Amino acid sequence: MKIKLKDYIEELNRKIEKKKIDKNLSEEVLTWIQFFQHERLVHLIVTFFTGIGTILFLLGSLYFENIPLLLLFFITLCLFIPYIFHYYYLENGVQKLYDIYFTIKKNSDK
Repeated sequence: MKIKLKDYIEELNRKIEKKKIDKNLSEEVLTWIQFFQHERLVHLIVTFFTGIGTILFLLGSLYFENIPLLLLFFITLCLFIPYIFHYYYLENGVQKLYDIYFTIKKNSDK
């Protein structure tokens, strides 16, 4: 999804530079924004529950002094950190799409 978002933003920027903007492009961008917003929501939910699980495993391993819970903490921490970076990229990518959409909308109205 990260590559798809990056490629789509680059494609839109090329179209804007070449002035290939029409009414259909703004509708297409809105559709893609909806897809990426859905992806962002799914990753937010996954990131949230992975973070909760990471914290619970840490607290459980400290409270019960249990080594397997500490191992689970490290495993979920190794998952949680990439989820944070991926969600951050999706969030910023969707924000870029908003800016591109407003640019396209402004230029297509002329």
